Amino acid sequence: MSPAPRIIVVGDVITDVLAVLSGPLATGSDTAAGIRFSGGGQAANTAAWLAGQGAAVTLVAAVGDDETGRERVAELERVGVTCAAERHEGYPTGTVIVLTHDGERTMVSQRGANLRLTVEHVDRTVAEAPDAGHLHLSAYTLLDVGSRGAGLRALAAARERGLTTSVDAASAAPLRRVGTAFLTWVRDVDLLLVNTDEATVLAGGLDPAAQARALTSVARRVVVKRGAAGAVWVDRTGLVETAPAPGVAVVDVTGAGDAFAAGLLTAWLEGANPRAALTRAGDLGALAVTTVGARPQP
Repeated sequence: MSPAPRIIVVGDVITDVLAVLSGPLATGSDTAAGIRFSGGGQAANTAAWLAGQGAAVTLVAAVGDDETGRERVAELERVGVTCAAERHEGYPTGTVIVLTHDGERTMVSQRGANLRLTVEHVDRTVAEAPDAGHLHLSAYTLLDVGSRGAGLRALAAARERGLTTSVDAASAAPLRRVGTAFLTWVRDVDLLLVNTDEATVLAGGLDPAAQARALTSVARRVVVKRGAAGAVWVDRTGLVETAPAPGVAVVDVTGAGDAFAAGLLTAWLEGANPRAALTRAGDLGALAVTTVGARPQP
């Protein structure tokens, strides 16, 4: 297999306030939890996992002109991510409160400066990365109206320069809000990643292989992430490939999908076949769920 080209990742930088609950959330009362602050954001997490595998990666994002934004950028640069982060005065760096318990997570989000990502910044960064071969887009950029133009431009600029493209569908609830428009925004991407909830929103209540097959009318290749049940790959040639997930003890699922995406992308871009790409993705996702937090552990 050949080395993967530089990967441009476009999307969100977030501060995660992660609360690992001791039991079910007691609404209107107190629930004991272990609480930590850390870097997050789907795009930033994926970039960190890519860098952790030795990939050359550039993150295109927006942060506030605040200490939090400087901290988030610095920690990404320390792990090898090249950060092209535009700073916006008067807007806070995004924050998400993540409540996790029993293998599930609930997120409360303040998108902050992520909504300010501009078309001009995306264009400039893509143009200044002549060694790039692939662009990966977090769909949060498309699902937020404030950053949608930048997300659409990212995909268009990548195609103009001959880069392959991928999109992670991000989250089921905002997908429901935008409806079928999402499918027009991502038409003809090379790879679309969805989890089972997102696949149901976009393709209906079919089995995972059928959902993926339906979505190949939009994307050239579709991967449905099924958590502990593994993953399914379907492409327009009719190929269907599956891979099981490694059996591990789940500590925290935050960032698992981002790790999966990073494993899938590096393997596929190096020339791995779908089965091998799914296996590497599953191994990295499994590693992510065995520790607390959304990023690789130092």
